[in-house]
Amino acid sequence: MNYKIVTDSSSNEFHLEGIPYQTVPLRIRTEQKEYVDNEDLDVKEMVEDLKVIKSKSSTSCPNAGEWMEAFEDADVIFAITISSKLSGSYNAACIARDEFPDKKIEVIDSLSTGAEMQLIVEKILSCITQKMEFEDIVSSVHEYQNHIHLLFALESMNNLANNGRVSPIIAKGAGLIGIRLIGQAKDGVIDMVTKARGRNKTIKSLVSIIKEKGYNGGKLRIDHVFNEECANQLKESILQEFPQAQIVIGTCKGLCSFYAESGGMIVGFDDL
Repeated sequence: MNYKIVTDSSSNEFHLEGIPYQTVPLRIRTEQKEYVDNEDLDVKEMVEDLKVIKSKSSTSCPNAGEWMEAFEDADVIFAITISSKLSGSYNAACIARDEFPDKKIEVIDSLSTGAEMQLIVEKILSCITQKMEFEDIVSSVHEYQNHIHLLFALESMNNLANNGRVSPIIAKGAGLIGIRLIGQAKDGVIDMVTKARGRNKTIKSLVSIIKEKGYNGGKLRIDHVFNEECANQLKESILQEFPQAQIVIGTCKGLCSFYAESGGMIVGFDDL
């Protein structure tokens, strides 16, 4: 059997060792330009452009044809998408799956994005490495989804509000000087949890929420938008309480950088 893992680009991961892997790109559009979320995208340039562009910006998901192309060269495929409640990527992947009745293809709705999708990818890879049967991998992954969580801390929510992902009233809170809004992915949508003023209080709040959700030193991923200093501070704070924690710091790619905006952090973790 020829295995492959495919994600849309909201996973923030373009490379994976140990198995054939591919991302299909989402896109960010303004009246002036389209940004394709792939390895060639200059994310910093995009983020800087969007700070000064006054026209409306939006995002679009991969189409079914792009998913089909990614599915062509493998017999057993696991596809992971951004939450179906935030994008049409899941539906497009399902349409593509149905074009290959002779293949084993599982399309997984992450009900999340970014770092939480990466945890799902790692779980699939672990199951394949253990030579589990396809159906058992599917069952194991869906069970694992009950034990993973996503939090985010944002300095700005303008793009989320402009694209209808959060209320403009909520978004205004992040526009106040020094205020970070902390939220979570809950049932596939964005849910606000609390707010904090300044970096130190934000870190303290994140660690507290992570512990409340049952984190016990397992896997944890921090993706940031040009905020490595804050990501490292969060990592060190978690390690102080959980020295054995398995923490990876990464960067947000195009789609997640568009929504998290400069300074944002996205944190995925399990409670196992």
